[in-house]
Amino acid sequence: MKLKFSKMHGLGNDFMVVDAINQAFTAEPKRIRRWSDRHTGVGFDQMLVVEAAQGPAADFRYRIYNADGGEVSQCGNGARCFARFVRDQGLTDLDVIAVETNAGPLQLEMIDASRCRVNMGIPQFEPDAIPLRVDTRQDLYATEFEGAEVSFCALAIGNPHMVIPVVDVDTAGVETLGPYFESHMMFPERANIGFMQILERDRFRLRVFERGVGETRACGSGACAAMAAGVQLDLLDSPATAVLAGGELILEWQGEGKPVMMTGDTAMVYQGEIEYE
Repeated sequence: MKLKFSKMHGLGNDFMVVDAINQAFTAEPKRIRRWSDRHTGVGFDQMLVVEAAQGPAADFRYRIYNADGGEVSQCGNGARCFARFVRDQGLTDLDVIAVETNAGPLQLEMIDASRCRVNMGIPQFEPDAIPLRVDTRQDLYATEFEGAEVSFCALAIGNPHMVIPVVDVDTAGVETLGPYFESHMMFPERANIGFMQILERDRFRLRVFERGVGETRACGSGACAAMAAGVQLDLLDSPATAVLAGGELILEWQGEGKPVMMTGDTAMVYQGEIEYE
């Protein structure tokens, strides 16, 4: 049979989006890996699946699968595309959409036909919540890579994140440090690795090596993690703009115990069908 889907992206972070309410679909890692291939499949960083809400407080359930087939709990660029998808497909006419995720509830607000503001939830800095294998919580941790010290922040915002302040993201060694720390033993559930270069107190550059994907052109949860880390270290003020390879995101965070708000654009690339056994 044929499975209908949409190809979308948020700042170049691209997705295959599937309506699993009006058609039968089961996410299987082997199938996701095959479809994610950019030469022989659809090609995407993540697959997003729209499901019926499990409880009365939400309008939909939002599920995310990385290109390696593993399910994750958060994807900010995907959340914006999710909101646009359910509106474009006529699944809802709401401007403010409540969704369930594995990390808890999210609120998505469509500002216009393509831009969305997302309440990404409250950053968690306690090591057990990330999770991070350390004895005590610190604002800035230190470890080593090939004999050189690496300072970093660690937090969870849906997914575990390691944020490394750098002088220049272009020479930050993303290709080597990214995969090394993604699967480092101090992160038992692996982590997204962000490289943050402060430009001004309201502007920073960011590159992110995502777990199970590799470096992407944008990472919404990674931008939120960097924003929280930057404010926590007194390097950034709120609001601030994250400059990523795929474009810019506007971020707001008022400090611990408060949610990070993220605003950015979305794009519909095409709609198609694929063989689904």
